[in-house]
Amino acid sequence: MTSPARILVVFGTRPEAIKMFPLIHALKADERFECVVCVSAQHRQMLDQVMEIAGIVPDHDLDVMQPGQTLDGLTATLLTGLGQVMDTVSPDRVVVQGDTATAMAGALAAYYRKIPVDHVEAGLRSHNIYHPWPEEVNRKIIGTMASLHFAPTATAAAALINENIDPARVHVTGNTVIDALHWVSGEIGKRPELAGDLAALEQRFAGRRIIGVTSHRRENFGEGMEQIAQAIRRIAERPDVAVIFPVHLNPNVRHVMNERLAGLDNVALIEPLDYPHFARLLNIADIMLTDSGGVQEEAPALGRPVLVMRETTERPEGVEAGTAKLVGTDAARIVSEISTLLDDKDAYEAMARAHNPFGDGDSARRIVELLANEIG
Repeated sequence: MTSPARILVVFGTRPEAIKMFPLIHALKADERFECVVCVSAQHRQMLDQVMEIAGIVPDHDLDVMQPGQTLDGLTATLLTGLGQVMDTVSPDRVVVQGDTATAMAGALAAYYRKIPVDHVEAGLRSHNIYHPWPEEVNRKIIGTMASLHFAPTATAAAALINENIDPARVHVTGNTVIDALHWVSGEIGKRPELAGDLAALEQRFAGRRIIGVTSHRRENFGEGMEQIAQAIRRIAERPDVAVIFPVHLNPNVRHVMNERLAGLDNVALIEPLDYPHFARLLNIADIMLTDSGGVQEEAPALGRPVLVMRETTERPEGVEAGTAKLVGTDAARIVSEISTLLDDKDAYEAMARAHNPFGDGDSARRIVELLANEIG
């Protein structure tokens, strides 16, 4: 019997963990593969929450998170640390996801060892190297080295082919984030206590339209965060609205939001949510206001309109489909767009009922079969 192919799966942040755990589950359940998991812990606490829920125990943990670290310092640490893991594991292939420093350094370390590296969520492009920063360049770097490109949508696949990637190496798989959302929703159905900590807020805000907020993008630090806080403060003046805002741990976010929004009766500034509770927030929110990438994919799967507080998005499919709308960070624009959705039923329904272009929950299985075909 042929030995199973050893696949090293590398990730380091909460969003990566969410999008990788369905693939890890699928690889570990398939006798054709030996799945080895390495986490960088580029994020620590929020990463660990996802792994615990998903039952993922890493084989290697670099634990690189340091307060105030620079991107170049982080990248250097990741590159050498991940390289050492690869030298120990000797994988047949390395799989990375998305656009983080961990993904980029993992791909580069694999390339230096001539190990094929495969890219989950390949082909996302905003075509602006500073929005989102540094993610746009990270994913372009990975794209130049990747062996297999697992594009979530036809648009992402087309972007890769336009960059002269061999079309035979590009595969539309859907996005594993939809697999993850289906899985965790099923788990909450079986164990409601997994997401029970929001019950008090649900009771407190009963009868109000709930706006869920997430914000953490580096390009919004400074004036952008000030404008976002101002918009939330203004929209919270409406008696029919409540805001639930899990505030990111980054001090560039926390300082502004705590200073500008603390004490408002219908604004709940809460700690970052673990994955089941975040899935619950998506379920109870009427509108999601975000600068995150993943929320643009997740919320439409539950019929929630998404207002994106960015000037560009590497997920134009949502904008084209009508599930998401770019609103930037100007406070007046944010307030106007939220008000339209709150007051115009037709406008709300048009976004809520639009088809989600990001997948059907079967992406991990497709990726496993493509990997199996590759190894023969």
